[in-house]
Amino acid sequence: MQLNTMLGTRHSLIQAPMAGVQDSSLALAVSAAGGLGSLPAAMLDAQNLRRELQVLQSSGLPYNVNFFCHQTPAHTAEAESKWQTALQPYYQEFGIDPSAIPASAGRRPFDEEMAEVLEEFSPTMVSFHFGLPSKPLLLRVKARGSFVASSATTLNEARWLVANGADGVIAQGLEAGGHRGHFLDRDVSQQSNTLELLQLLMPHIHVPIIAAGGIAEAQGVHAAMAAGAAAVQVGTSFLLCHEAKTSPLHRARLRDVHAPTALTNLFTGGLARGMFNRVMREIGPQNAEAPAFPMATQSIAPLRAKAEANQRDDFTPLWSGMNRAGCAECSAAEMVHQLAAAFSS
Repeated sequence: MQLNTMLGTRHSLIQAPMAGVQDSSLALAVSAAGGLGSLPAAMLDAQNLRRELQVLQSSGLPYNVNFFCHQTPAHTAEAESKWQTALQPYYQEFGIDPSAIPASAGRRPFDEEMAEVLEEFSPTMVSFHFGLPSKPLLLRVKARGSFVASSATTLNEARWLVANGADGVIAQGLEAGGHRGHFLDRDVSQQSNTLELLQLLMPHIHVPIIAAGGIAEAQGVHAAMAAGAAAVQVGTSFLLCHEAKTSPLHRARLRDVHAPTALTNLFTGGLARGMFNRVMREIGPQNAEAPAFPMATQSIAPLRAKAEANQRDDFTPLWSGMNRAGCAECSAAEMVHQLAAAFSS
């Protein structure tokens, strides 16, 4: 059975979950157009997750909900002090007292409370980033009948996912925007672009493989499917869609399809691909003093707020994949139509 048939969609096309720049509106529009819309849950509390899932479930359309599975590290004053020292010139510039910054992780892993909310609904697919949840939590997800997938950046990670209960593997190439999904192999020099990763996985992984990263137009969709992918996952191309909540500052930068990107740990502590801005240029996209994911967020967040109040993206995470050729200011339905042209070619 083809994956889109299993998921109840017209196309083998999944909209990537993108925390901070979308809600259920984008997911609904994609699903209504024949793709599989996704809701990112990593930045939602239980109340907001329930509200968003009620909207999706009541539509009668298939949908995916995505959770993070990271282990939140213990907060240490020493680590925070080192990071704030690196940011001290900016605190002085914007008149911020770092001692007054409240502690906050910013990203929430899938836990008991989230599982309880999820059990009230029947999502078509539940996807994870940074591995899989604990066995008891995973069994509760699968009991709802959902197709479970998670991101892999290497063959080693893909094998681990299958061995630990994943129904599908999202092959995340280096071109992908946002956070790297690695959880076993953190050396990015050992990670591959999307088509190379597909070629590595195909002989060894015997569950559906979803290609993700650098797929921005119908041509990329066609190439991934021809290489053996069961479906594609596309994120960046939806960032300019009318239904996305992408900020005006972020939208303005996305329109420059030639602006370079880099993997950075400045905004959360985890490696994620985004376009360069002031802080990335001045202290480098990766800084050893940034605390582990997701603890770097709390100290840079006040700088982001101050700069954005002045219409500046100096400290804003401008998540983007390497390929923005498909970005267009159009409806999500039109974007699905453009990407799905690959399935009829």
